[in-house]
Amino acid sequence: MSHWVPELLAPAGSLEKLKVAILYGANAVYLGGQKFGLRSAAENFTLEELEEGVQFAHERNAQVYVVLNSFFHDKDFDSLGEFIQKLDEFKVDAVIVSDPGVIKYISENSNLEVHLSTQASCLNVESAKLWKRLGVTRVVLGREVSVAEAAKIKKEAGLEVEMFIHGSMCMAYSGNCVISNFTQGRDSNRGGCAHSCRFEYKLEGDNPITGDSFSKNSFFMSSKDLEGIRVLPEFINGEIDSLKVEGRMKSHLYAGTISKVYSEALAYYRDHGDFLSDELKTWEEELTKVTHRAYTEASLVEPASRDSIYDEREHEINEYSAVGSVLEARNEEGAKYLLVEVRSAFNVGEKLELLPFKGRAIEFTLDFIKNVMDEDLERTRPGSLVKVPYVEGAGQWNLLRRRLEQ
Repeated sequence: MSHWVPELLAPAGSLEKLKVAILYGANAVYLGGQKFGLRSAAENFTLEELEEGVQFAHERNAQVYVVLNSFFHDKDFDSLGEFIQKLDEFKVDAVIVSDPGVIKYISENSNLEVHLSTQASCLNVESAKLWKRLGVTRVVLGREVSVAEAAKIKKEAGLEVEMFIHGSMCMAYSGNCVISNFTQGRDSNRGGCAHSCRFEYKLEGDNPITGDSFSKNSFFMSSKDLEGIRVLPEFINGEIDSLKVEGRMKSHLYAGTISKVYSEALAYYRDHGDFLSDELKTWEEELTKVTHRAYTEASLVEPASRDSIYDEREHEINEYSAVGSVLEARNEEGAKYLLVEVRSAFNVGEKLELLPFKGRAIEFTLDFIKNVMDEDLERTRPGSLVKVPYVEGAGQWNLLRRRLEQ
């Protein structure tokens, strides 16, 4: 018996990350163009890359959503019309918008479906109803909303809801932080966030009870990372339409691993109608293998409390790093090798892991490394193409990773 499961929506910070996320199981991706988004430091997409990305996704029954979620000034509208015409032409599945004026402009000048960005901080039924009247078909709810509250919003407002399930968290109500503006003159609502909440601050004052003065250094505004793998049954029972992974600026390994873990978990539930503890443990172990802070379920079940604060010096946990991606897998007599694009240097004799699109990672030893001229190498260089031993089941775009303790 097959059970209904939500869409898995993964970040695509570049064309290659889009392909990686979809091949590793994401049902949809969200991305930004060269303007109008909130990740100006990300690689983002040219029009040519966007067209290719949409075609790649649609050929694999995946959807593409484009972010237009910065807060607009009048001058920003000068080039918006031409851009949304291109998105319409490319058959983008939806745009993610935070500004009501932009929503009105898009509705009047294109056929694009509009999703409300989390930047708009939609947290209740009445707000969702208002956005629906303005033409929005889906609301990306603020991270402050629980799954139970999201289910109520969907039922009573009568539109799709999307929630974050994994990734970095913001200490402020989404879209309402100006610390970055104040400390560094960088507008977090127009793509320039400096992540000032991650910094160490000195707290000084008087204890209201004892009257004693105090001075303390603290990371009191920094949040742990969201991880909702154990909350999946609540998302499913609440019929939440889409589960969103944060991280357009994060690595290929992040995009592939997170897409693989959550898509496998959703597929398991679709086939079995439940999760077993052994499977959950395996998925949780995989989620620790990408760069992350300590994990929290934040407000998914109960309101986030003191234990969601990452009160220590910035130190992301990182067990593995990506060292390359497979461009070709040859398994022929006299030609058995993987052609790999190197991201991080590695040596003959090291152990690597191949991350297949389905199933567990496969460990193998680098018995040889050759360049494209079949000359033996002892060590690779980032950006080069090399041949390494063939791994059964390997395919194009598979990622290769290495334990950092090596």
